[in-house]
Amino acid sequence: MRILNAAQMREADRVTVEDIGIPSLVLMENAGRQVVAAMEAAYESRLDGRVAVLCGRGNNGGDGFVVARTLLQRGIDAVVFVIGAVADVRGDARTNLDILGRLGVTVVEINDEQTWELHFSEISQCTLIVDAIFGTGVTRGLTGMMETVVADVNASSIPIVSVDLPSGLSADTPHLIGDCIDASMTVTLGAPKLPLVLPPGEAHAGDVVIADIGVPLDVIQRVDGRRIELLTPEQLRDLVEPRAADSHKGDFGRVTLVAGSRGKTGAAHLAAMGALKSGAGLVTVATPASCLPIVASMGPEFMTEPMEEDTGGTVAPAAIERLLALRHDVIACGPGLGRSRGATEFVRLLLERATAPLVLDADALMAVADDPARLVGREDRDVIITPHPGEMASLVGSSVEEVQANRIDTAADFATTRHVYVVLKGHRTIIATPDGRVFINPTGNAGMATGGTGDVLTGMIAAWLAQLLDAEVACRLAVFLHGAAGDLAEASEGQVAMTAMDVLAHLGDALSRLTNPVKDA
Repeated sequence: MRILNAAQMREADRVTVEDIGIPSLVLMENAGRQVVAAMEAAYESRLDGRVAVLCGRGNNGGDGFVVARTLLQRGIDAVVFVIGAVADVRGDARTNLDILGRLGVTVVEINDEQTWELHFSEISQCTLIVDAIFGTGVTRGLTGMMETVVADVNASSIPIVSVDLPSGLSADTPHLIGDCIDASMTVTLGAPKLPLVLPPGEAHAGDVVIADIGVPLDVIQRVDGRRIELLTPEQLRDLVEPRAADSHKGDFGRVTLVAGSRGKTGAAHLAAMGALKSGAGLVTVATPASCLPIVASMGPEFMTEPMEEDTGGTVAPAAIERLLALRHDVIACGPGLGRSRGATEFVRLLLERATAPLVLDADALMAVADDPARLVGREDRDVIITPHPGEMASLVGSSVEEVQANRIDTAADFATTRHVYVVLKGHRTIIATPDGRVFINPTGNAGMATGGTGDVLTGMIAAWLAQLLDAEVACRLAVFLHGAAGDLAEASEGQVAMTAMDVLAHLGDALSRLTNPVKDA
């Protein structure tokens, strides 16, 4: 599902109106009615009281006028306030304001702070507030009376339903540009916007409902500009095909994991099980010889291969020959590998000599942090990297804070300049592709901030890459399922008690729910 900024949404609206021929008044009518439908689904009991509809002077206010009219037509008590001068309302918004007038609906004009103070006592007695003041057109922080309006509404403790965006948020950035409405629910129109899916903006959006107002999906997909998409079950479901009755293990890919070192054998086990639970036909853990008995005892389902090691129990450069002689469709490297000089040299040799697709994580990434130019994809070999923010900061030579403040740009710039696929882990994991596309994952929770969950993801990505032979698809599917399994683990274990093994335990259920969604009765 594509995420649009303000200019892209305006262009989608323009094409819909001018080229497709759907009148803008129809889009506004659809928007208002969809907002009411969402309110009825989420706040049915509160509609027994009075609803305050706060409208701006632009099209967002016009949507609010439709909301108010629809509520009143359904016998729901609603009172309408225009925040600003009524005389400044133009276009389609004016048409819908005039309709309210012809229906005998009183509209209260609030054009200064004194008038706001006079009427806020009435608003504070309502059971629900609709925020239709500003939409996607905000480009700077709110000032003057609007700061007071936002502060008072937020302090009221009344549930707030925002239309398109909580007033005060900008559609062009997830970062706050000033004060904004703290919505309980946001009904966004046509397509999601960045501040509704990324922090810190998302914290002010509440539950997000994406409303179809009549803008064709094809129009949204064809709008020029940066392509940022939100991962959804609908787009991923068909990627997992049923297995033929006569399938055998060789049909589902061979994954080799270079993982583990003295004291870090658990990472190898978690990555291997992530690969197996994601459907890889054959998984081999290539690990230092002294670690092999421990790794092998952890899981009978995967194979092991002893690797030459240094005195510290980490893989040695000489092990590259043994690794490249193995049969595999994908090589994943990094979980628990260690950061010795030998392990660093091994990773660099792997990048130079391997012809199979690579998935690099953790210590494998730190092996090239001082020389990221080594980390490059080729036309004949995909490279996927899965850094957490600290590792990403090391790769780009910045701070963790800078990475976190610019997650999309950081991941996308590295992906395009190095021709690699970047999976920047964390809350709302970012997937960036060499051709400049970006995907945002909505699944997962804070309980997954525990050791080993990233190792599981490394194995998952390698497994799906071995089966689907498409790096982008493998990243999208693995990241979504990884977070979905974490959400299921949260439901059973809670966030504090969750471990990486709990995520593993729920991978099968996550996949089953994706491929066999439960239909409402």
